[in-house]
Amino acid sequence: MQKIWLLGFTIIFLIISGCGGNQASQGENAEYETTKKMVVDIIKTDEGKKALTEIMSDEEMQQQLTIESSEVQNAIQTTLTSDQGKQFWTELFKDPDFVESYTKAVQEQEKELLKGLMKDAEYQKMMLDILQDPQMTDQMLEILQSQEFRSHLEKTIQETLNSPLFKAEMTKALLQAAQEMQGQQQQQGGQQQGQNQQQQQEQQGQEGGGDGGS
Repeated sequence: MQKIWLLGFTIIFLIISGCGGNQASQGENAEYETTKKMVVDIIKTDEGKKALTEIMSDEEMQQQLTIESSEVQNAIQTTLTSDQGKQFWTELFKDPDFVESYTKAVQEQEKELLKGLMKDAEYQKMMLDILQDPQMTDQMLEILQSQEFRSHLEKTIQETLNSPLFKAEMTKALLQAAQEMQGQQQQQGGQQQGQNQQQQQEQQGQEGGGDGGS
């Protein structure tokens, strides 16, 4: 236990030292990168993970984090609303890889949130009021009939048709439909063949009966 706590405080010390090194002169950048790599390597180990878990589970540490959470929140808000913060996020969301990773990360949460809202009576009433508002209806019709929306819709459809995922799903659906159609044709062919054989047997029986009577 003592070893775990010692490792945990070592990690925290390295993080603090690394942050300080990051703000130092350019000559200390190499030392900062080395410290950062050391911290990451330690955290990835089983002992590092266990140490952080033990520290975060400590009641005194949780109380300290709770007390400082408002300060952290204010610091984050100040950073995000600053001109540098806005520029940083604007540039970040221009990166396709980041946008894809971010979308995948929040997709499930957004889905669950939407499901919860759809079941909420107050939200349902609000949506009905919005959709039944004549002004909203006119605005929606105006948007749907606009050239900009039609161009956007055409572009979206074209991108969907050219999507590898859509092509794969469409190919799968066509193959499945072809297999089902082939199975139905074989079944119908078997039924028709059975009917023809039955008719031939009946005809032969009638001819045999006629010969016996004569």
